[in-house]
Amino acid sequence: MSKDPIIEKLSEKNFREFVRMIEIFADFEKLAPPDEEAKKRLKKDGMGKNKKYEAYLVKINGKYAAYTIFFMTYGSFSAMPKLFIEDLFILEEFRRLGLGRKILDFLIGTAKKRQCRAIDLNVIDWNKNAINFYRKNGFKFVNWELYRLELNSG
Repeated sequence: MSKDPIIEKLSEKNFREFVRMIEIFADFEKLAPPDEEAKKRLKKDGMGKNKKYEAYLVKINGKYAAYTIFFMTYGSFSAMPKLFIEDLFILEEFRRLGLGRKILDFLIGTAKKRQCRAIDLNVIDWNKNAINFYRKNGFKFVNWELYRLELNSG
């Protein structure tokens, strides 16, 4: 890396790049990208008065290269907060530069400051690179099944 990466909080200034990277990530995961209504919610929920998530973008050499979204959850058994990583995505041309570790260090630091008991995340089962990255960085597979009830709200 010729320059140290810069981690920026989601803002009006970088929102368009944030959405662009989400669209690329959706394509990578073979999912539908956010529609116009979802983009409005992303803006309101990430930058409005009552934030539902936090997001940060990573810039290297003046170019946006990655982003992460997380939010806080709570563990009933430990009676302690947890940080949940919704997305950690690096554009393909910026992979293998240490950005994943840089973002993870930022998230671990955030979780420690907030006195979290753990950091949780989901990885799609065919993304072996992500699975290997998280395992290499100390994450353990939790043998739980994810169930979802889709609701038509939005």
